[in-house]
Amino acid sequence: MKQAPDLQQAQQRMAPGALTMDGFLGTDPRSLIEILQDDDGAVRRLGLTHAEIGAAMGVLTDRAIAAFGGTVEHGDHAVCACEAMGQMPCPFGHPGLYHKTVVEAENSVTGETMMWSVLQVHMVAEHGFYEGKGAHFRLEPEAVARFLGIFPRQGEGA
Repeated sequence: MKQAPDLQQAQQRMAPGALTMDGFLGTDPRSLIEILQDDDGAVRRLGLTHAEIGAAMGVLTDRAIAAFGGTVEHGDHAVCACEAMGQMPCPFGHPGLYHKTVVEAENSVTGETMMWSVLQVHMVAEHGFYEGKGAHFRLEPEAVARFLGIFPRQGEGA
């Protein structure tokens, strides 16, 4: 499928060396529109929205940042934030800058761990973008929903 010019520009900004050394697409051979469509289908099959997943990530992110470098418990998760100097723009061209903060989270029930950036919370919630396969911060929609303990609404999803 042919990409609209705005997505083509976003894909160019996601390339290695444009905004980050490694970029946002990893080794994924798919176009940005294909990545977005595939991940959107996965989230729909779960009976969820990207906004719901992003909001749950955002709650943990806010708790971690408020802990000022310490680890804090929130429900079934222990989270901490590691901040680097600087800010990054959204590769989709969304206005604003996002702090270079990485959240490390552990699900205390399963022992599973995940990490994501503040920018990634925005990209999931606003753009339905979980990064390309092989990218350092790639999140599989099903895995992140399970990790966060998000379940489909009654009568929807798998």
